[in-house]
Amino acid sequence: MPDSPAPTWPEPVDSDVDLHDPAQRGELRRAPRAVLAAVSAGGALGALARYAATVARPHDAGGFPWATFAVNVSGCLLIGVLMVLVTEVWTAHELVRPFLGTGVLGGYTTFSTYTVDVQRLVTAGSAGTALLYLAGTLAAALVAVSAGLGLTRAAARRPRVGVR
Repeated sequence: MPDSPAPTWPEPVDSDVDLHDPAQRGELRRAPRAVLAAVSAGGALGALARYAATVARPHDAGGFPWATFAVNVSGCLLIGVLMVLVTEVWTAHELVRPFLGTGVLGGYTTFSTYTVDVQRLVTAGSAGTALLYLAGTLAAALVAVSAGLGLTRAAARRPRVGVR
């Protein structure tokens, strides 16, 4: 049986870069270091904030992980707010979204801990709490993103008193 050639996949491309625009073609060569630094710095800050929340509100082995729940839901709300601000309201610097979105909020939210929490709840014999946490976090996170989007859009459209 003859060997077939391995499929070639296009390299991942930043959705903010239009490779058909000659002025932006060099963006892929310039951006990686700056983007990596922005994401790394933001991720460290977000992870520290998440850690502080879990230290401030620890939970028992079979208890509901309120800190992780609050972090994930508040992070999703903030992601909704941020996306409206940087795509519809502000003309933001190109590193704002990688720093705040991917970095800070990506490091802050923790869906990997969420899955570990579910596993620990099941292992501790709290399957009902695990199911509630599993479904509740997903539902609350989706509602939070939607609320962040909607509330920020409404606030951005509201006329400002005393501003000309």
